[in-house]
Amino acid sequence: MQPLGVRYAVPVDLAAVHAVTHSAYRHYVDRIGARPAPMDADYPHLMRRGCLFVVGNPAIATVTLVPEDGWLHLDNFAVAPDRQGRGLGRRVLAFAEEHARQLWLPELRLLTHAMMWENQRMYTAAGYREYTRTRPAPDQELIHYRKVIAGWDLSGPTYLPTAAGIELAGAR
Repeated sequence: MQPLGVRYAVPVDLAAVHAVTHSAYRHYVDRIGARPAPMDADYPHLMRRGCLFVVGNPAIATVTLVPEDGWLHLDNFAVAPDRQGRGLGRRVLAFAEEHARQLWLPELRLLTHAMMWENQRMYTAAGYREYTRTRPAPDQELIHYRKVIAGWDLSGPTYLPTAAGIELAGAR
């Protein structure tokens, strides 16, 4: 298996991010009766904040990861339709988990529309658990998922200097 190659998005990626997102979400417009939020997201803003990532050049997948207080919000995740079904989505979700670990955030959270059945199956299979549902509008039900991120071993030595180490460094 080749490395995933997830990287921060740069300005030249924005057209591909738009194309991937629109192609991945457009079939939901008729099903849910509205444009899914990722189709209208402010990707230039998210890119400038360092929250927008892509796979490939040009991009064939995109993920938006927004750090919150105590968790990482997986705001958007899209794979080009012609690349779906090959494990790329699972690998991008694994990247999101690793990114949360790098930020020392113990949990990933996301939400999806109740009519997006494919997403629900994928998130459940990846270990996400539903924790609430909300209705921002009468005809819109959102399912909120979370996944606790494990992987920190805090039992070993730390990288913080000891008092003795600080004294030794000052004596040089």
